[in-house]
Amino acid sequence: MEHKNQYSIAVIPGDGTGPEVVREAVKALNAVTENENFKLRLDYFDLGGERYLRTGEVLPAGVVGELKAYDAILLGAIGHPEVKPGVLEKGLLLELRFQLDQYINLRPVILYPGVETPLKDKGPDDIDFVVVRENTEGLYAGSGGFLRKGTPHEVAIQESVNTRFGVERCIRFAFDICRRRNKRKKLTLCGKTNVLTYAFDLWERVFYEVAKEYSEVQTDYAHVDATCMWMVKNPEWFDVIVTDNMFGDIITDLGAMIQGGMGIAAGGNINPDGVSMFEPIGGSAPKYTGKNVINPLAAVAAAQMMLEHLGEERAAGRLDNALRKVVSRDLKSMSAGRMGYSTTEAGDLVVKYISSE
Repeated sequence: MEHKNQYSIAVIPGDGTGPEVVREAVKALNAVTENENFKLRLDYFDLGGERYLRTGEVLPAGVVGELKAYDAILLGAIGHPEVKPGVLEKGLLLELRFQLDQYINLRPVILYPGVETPLKDKGPDDIDFVVVRENTEGLYAGSGGFLRKGTPHEVAIQESVNTRFGVERCIRFAFDICRRRNKRKKLTLCGKTNVLTYAFDLWERVFYEVAKEYSEVQTDYAHVDATCMWMVKNPEWFDVIVTDNMFGDIITDLGAMIQGGMGIAAGGNINPDGVSMFEPIGGSAPKYTGKNVINPLAAVAAAQMMLEHLGEERAAGRLDNALRKVVSRDLKSMSAGRMGYSTTEAGDLVVKYISSE
């Protein structure tokens, strides 16, 4: 992305603990830009469960058009206990991904020094890979329906939609990430070719066709069940994994657990040619709302990803260094209420390390 003197960022604090973690992420962003040659203009959007309960609106007309004018979006969390499951997830999160054509879900799985992993004898050198998940097709495209609903003979159909265009652009993005990372230069296609013989026949054919253009990248294939096993047994085997929407949704939560939990996991919904949205992976955690105990570091990591995406590598590096110091020197745990610090104090630690560089 072109370097600018000022970037416009749309901030969606969202529901539950979302506003609390976004506050700390913004605090870190303000600290890291103080000594940089660019500024951030932050505009806040009231979207989420509270607005829906108050107005009946999930995604008001015109908002998507407004968001398209921004350089990036920082999201806190979406999910409200008083709103029926699916209303906000489909009507807001999925709708934003689809309308903004954020066709990549990018999930770094990084075990920071000092962070505990449930994997015996594994450390930061073993857990450092990226999952590239197709983000606008597959089972999440919403194709399907009911037949004889509510009767003993009811049929529910959910279809996976995979287009050559959608699959190829996702796979190309994954090859490019693998090349840029310049680590093991190994790209693994995660699928289920032995059962999903139409969808993953397409994925596999496109994967190996595109691979011919990236001779320096080693290619590999693993069924999704095998991928889950190897993520636990030998996570060091992976460099970049590319997969469809549903399998990506599943394996990235496993990735979050092996990197130390939802408190440290961040992700991005990427449109390389449009506006991208960055968020902590953990949900709105309503039971912790207002208690000042939630871990804000995943939101800080999302802000770091956003800076990297904007091309501000030095600022992103400073934020990453601060994160690493906080988790290795200060926090006792990544879990809410067990950090040894409040949400606000954890954010203050990030700022302290940024300012001391």
